[in-house]
Amino acid sequence: MRLVLASLEGPHHESAPPGVLALLSDLVWAHAATVNGLEHVRATASDDGVDLYLFLRAGSEAAALDQARALLDGARASLRVHGYRTAAFRP
Repeated sequence: MRLVLASLEGPHHESAPPGVLALLSDLVWAHAATVNGLEHVRATASDDGVDLYLFLRAGSEAAALDQARALLDGARASLRVHGYRTAAFRP
């Protein structure tokens, strides 16, 4: 299992409606396909918005990064509806 940190820029947690972290996690799960290899997601507040910790089944860090990008590309429209956009990925 590999861990990828995906940073989302958007409303800060303090100004976001209650439950936004759970909502963002649910949006990621709703867009996850088997090929993404998603095992677990954890959302935490950050200075610039939200950090998503994506735990993925992947053969390498490079594959995990590709899978994370594909997953969040698929969720892009749903994330934007709530004011978030993907800013960075880190293994």
